[in-house]
Amino acid sequence: MKNVRYIQCPVLLALLLMAPAAIRAQEAPKETGSFRTPELVEIIKLDRTIKLDIRYATSNNFLGRPVYKQARAFLQRPAAEALVRANKALRKIGYGLIIHDGYRPWSVTKIFWDATPDDKKIFVADPSQGSRHNRGCAVDLSLFDLKTGKEVVMPSGYDEMTERSHINYAGGTAEATRLRDMLRVAMEAEGFAVYEPEWWHYDYKDWKEYPIMNIQFAEVSASRNSGPRF
Repeated sequence: MKNVRYIQCPVLLALLLMAPAAIRAQEAPKETGSFRTPELVEIIKLDRTIKLDIRYATSNNFLGRPVYKQARAFLQRPAAEALVRANKALRKIGYGLIIHDGYRPWSVTKIFWDATPDDKKIFVADPSQGSRHNRGCAVDLSLFDLKTGKEVVMPSGYDEMTERSHINYAGGTAEATRLRDMLRVAMEAEGFAVYEPEWWHYDYKDWKEYPIMNIQFAEVSASRNSGPRF
């Protein structure tokens, strides 16, 4: 075994030397045109009744390992405020929002793309184009029951890469379909549109007006996270 290690050392050294260049090559796409100035706000600082279950800060995701260092969720301010209004409407009928993901650094989109088989890439964004998550205008979410505090059962699990994830999948239970459609109505009323292959993914109407970003959660300015409390 010792001989094997010594043989591998030159290869490992070469890989380590190449790593900085590889990282530099993996940069977010360059965009032209004018965009709104980003203003990412932390969702729960606008409405603390919204729950978080940030899967990518845990190993409970399709990669089986965490990719976020912090379990936090951000959106551009107009999208975040629209989300708060959707939550308030749902709470009147006994449900609340639970967030699985919001703003996502471009580098994480690249990780997802590289880790996903070609026949499943419909479920992840092409990093050469960037993601609406990268623009701070996409949110992955579900519902929880206010009486029990538990997340509801939808036709598929979050991030499940099957036909059951489609917004128009007809094979679920009547209750799961009702809840999925209830979420859709509440989100569409506030300017969000569902990404049809994923019932949990919603894009805010103004996503084209914001640039692709690659800043980490810890870099989001604290001054951007103030605002009215609901």
